[in-house]
Amino acid sequence: MIRISMPSCSAPRSPGPWTVRRSAVLVVGVLLLGLAPGPAAATPDTLRRGLGNIMMGPFDMALSPIQGINTVARNLKEIDDSPGVRLAFAIPGWGWLTMVNFGGGMIRTLTGTLEIIPGVILFASEADMDPLFDPVEDAGALFEWDNPLIDVENPWVYYNPLVAPFAIRVKMGINYTRPEY
Repeated sequence: MIRISMPSCSAPRSPGPWTVRRSAVLVVGVLLLGLAPGPAAATPDTLRRGLGNIMMGPFDMALSPIQGINTVARNLKEIDDSPGVRLAFAIPGWGWLTMVNFGGGMIRTLTGTLEIIPGVILFASEADMDPLFDPVEDAGALFEWDNPLIDVENPWVYYNPLVAPFAIRVKMGINYTRPEY
């Protein structure tokens, strides 16, 4: 008879120093260490600008007919044309300026939406992003209010994400056709 040897079963292993549970605890500990708060060096400026553009853009659209009349009146005073040309310019000019300002309000709302995601990401760093739509910063407006919450030096106010929606720059009825550098 031929004898076939069977592989012998090895004895059960004793658990080593690195079990699955210990490895999981180590990974979670390293991840939590990465979330530890660092020095307060965040800048909420991009997030505030994005929120401000989202909130003030619809007001720009609503105030565009008034801003159109305002711009036509200013332009009629400044041009050196005959009264017939001034009269012929008034109504088509108002319509064109109203549509440009309405479109500027739409673009402002869109760029505010696009600035929210980088604003949330950049909130945890010292970096800041340039404005996507610069006329909001440079152009004149029908209504501007210097919000006192923007200039507060207290870190609890400046870095608090719950205060950021209220610490926006209030600027409505922007004249997108005439930046005031």
